[in-house]
Amino acid sequence: MELYIDQMLDIERPLIPGDHTPKPRPEAKTLCDRSYVHSTGKTIGNKPVIPGHDYSTIAWIPEEKGSWALPLTHERITSFDTPISKAAAQLELVCQLLPVRPITVWDSEYGCASFVVQTAHIPADQLMRLRPNRCLWGAPPADQGKGRPKIHGDKFKLSDSNTWSEPREQLIIEDPQLGEVVLTRWSNLHFRQSPSHSMEVIRVSVVGKYPHRRALQPMWLCWLGQKIPSLPTIWYDYRRRFAVDHWNRFAKQRLHWLKARFATPEREQRWSDLMPLMTWQLWLARSVVCDQPRPWQKSLTQNEMTPGRVAQSMGAVLAVIGSPASSPKVRGKSPGWLSGSKRNKRTVYPVVKKGITRRRKSSKKRRIS
Repeated sequence: MELYIDQMLDIERPLIPGDHTPKPRPEAKTLCDRSYVHSTGKTIGNKPVIPGHDYSTIAWIPEEKGSWALPLTHERITSFDTPISKAAAQLELVCQLLPVRPITVWDSEYGCASFVVQTAHIPADQLMRLRPNRCLWGAPPADQGKGRPKIHGDKFKLSDSNTWSEPREQLIIEDPQLGEVVLTRWSNLHFRQSPSHSMEVIRVSVVGKYPHRRALQPMWLCWLGQKIPSLPTIWYDYRRRFAVDHWNRFAKQRLHWLKARFATPEREQRWSDLMPLMTWQLWLARSVVCDQPRPWQKSLTQNEMTPGRVAQSMGAVLAVIGSPASSPKVRGKSPGWLSGSKRNKRTVYPVVKKGITRRRKSSKKRRIS
């Protein structure tokens, strides 16, 4: 990862999104530490889950436009970890190596008090999306000198406009794709479980209808960190986060991340470590390769090359570089398994079920005096 970060030393404020993606392994009964992960295809009992592993990724978005996302760390989420705790640990490791304070961007799964508390000590600004049914709280009123000081102020329900206070700032911009966009900002709001971490909340509302589909629902964002950028910059930076989603799909479909099926999580992790390495090699080779489009594809300039198009044109570069491996040698026939030796069956591991442990109500008999 240090080699990856060396390429970012000249960036004033790097944009670093985080996300996690599933790797289904439903038939690998001898693979340990499997848990139920999200699945949009094959499911169990009409529920969108399937046995497998989850992987958490922290990436860097190098360009203002385009689909390039360069992973800095891509690690498996163990059964005793959560996506939030794993992302917090990865972000802390990345920020220790960065010489500047980055802007991190997160989806709505990370827009919660747990993630805010676990990343409070990390020197990074956070731009998170909020679920539209979230309930926030304002700053507490001044202490009256009697009783315990209040921790929370008025309730701020994102789904109920009657609970909204007066906005601090409102701006209307013209987006070339979406049209008129209204950006509204509120200050000094916090989650109930993290009252000491106040946030700036931004509501993004698209006026009119989306050109091709139904009208877009309002999007809620929150900023937690040092000096807040302008509202158009926040809206634009969050939209760049989707490049990490494109990389997840690119790793699965083009880099064949899901094709290899290993017997242990350690081997799975070694194979997964090659995905960021291959992506960075494609990024560094983008100015060397010559575009080789398919008959149905449009030619692209050097600045327009996508990860898929660079991988499509990488064969000519590899032919010139060659391979560092030695040529294969004839070794004859393998002796095979020795006769009489015992073979041990692999251990079958159950699927780890994550859930909330609730205390059972104890039935105590009342004393009769």
